[in-house]
Amino acid sequence: MAKIVVLGAGMVGRTIAATLSKTHEVLVLDINRASLKSIQSKTIRIKVCDLTDPVQLTSTIAKADLVLGAIPGHLGYQMLKTVILAGKNIVDISFFPEDAATLNKLAKEKRVIAMHDCGVAPGMDNILLGFHDSRMKVTHFKCMVGGLPKKKNPPFNYKAPFSPIDVLEEYTRPARIKIKGKVVIKPALTDMESFNVPGIGKLEAFNSDGLRSLIKTMPHIPNMVEKTIRYPGHAAQMEWIREAGFLSKHTILRQGQQIRPLDITTQLLFPHWTYLPGEQDFTYMVVIIEGRENGQKIRYTYTLNDQYHRRSQTSSMARTTGLTACAVAEMILAGMFKKTGVHPPETLGSSTLWVNHILQYLQDRGVIYHLKRSIL
Repeated sequence: MAKIVVLGAGMVGRTIAATLSKTHEVLVLDINRASLKSIQSKTIRIKVCDLTDPVQLTSTIAKADLVLGAIPGHLGYQMLKTVILAGKNIVDISFFPEDAATLNKLAKEKRVIAMHDCGVAPGMDNILLGFHDSRMKVTHFKCMVGGLPKKKNPPFNYKAPFSPIDVLEEYTRPARIKIKGKVVIKPALTDMESFNVPGIGKLEAFNSDGLRSLIKTMPHIPNMVEKTIRYPGHAAQMEWIREAGFLSKHTILRQGQQIRPLDITTQLLFPHWTYLPGEQDFTYMVVIIEGRENGQKIRYTYTLNDQYHRRSQTSSMARTTGLTACAVAEMILAGMFKKTGVHPPETLGSSTLWVNHILQYLQDRGVIYHLKRSIL
């Protein structure tokens, strides 16, 4: 039984804690007392901790065998650095904009294993691409993914299963994609495409900056794109809000105070985007990988259509994200992955053993990726 510390008591952090507490000692840290009390149980300990304070965080994780990071992206990089400096292995899902690879040298010096972006996307899509990239010549990679409420809630028809400010990053952060071997930067919310999903209906997907580490680790793949899925009309609404300046991080002077429009917008949207207890959601993802394998042009299509888990009353997005992190955590604890340094999730795709472990771990808990292989 390992001693695990989970950083963050949000929807994903709660799911990680509940899952790992079945076989390990789990301590959850957060500065929000209300969030912590909502997950305290006989098997989960809690402690109020300012995760932005390196001294406080370092002392609190001193006895941990492994740390899992599930905090808002704007806090993620410094948190990751603090954990590495403390000499603790970590699996992280924080969606921070900085390049995690810049901490690789430090992690090796501290003999730390740091796996970042280990969620559903980024995360599982990287792992699947890494698996096929090691076995075929990949020419095209495409991922479309989104978590949505089952019942539409006008006017935005959206709710946030994780930090709202991280959601807004998907609408403001320029999207890096690859076209014919060149990295192209496009505004988020562009290149809209519509499609129908049986049992769900019409959905839309638009460019977002989800390739992240793949831009550097997969330079030989000429065509790559990641898109975010929403209900029709949502992207147009968010584009208007963005262009009007409501998502700006630049401060403006208002009644003698410097404020960021983004902070005000986040506070206003949060009540509309917060899931009510028991409110159902779903996660839909399609990963398409094309290339040449054994002299044939092949397409692999992975589809995930995951639903709210009624028995545990757990959000689908929290499960698909958190359980992936748990699977990787169990690999490290079991000694299946021993290489120190900072690693993106596609690293795990290089081993059939690792990939099968993760897919089986997810399947055992009801998160199933359906595979279709087509000869083109």
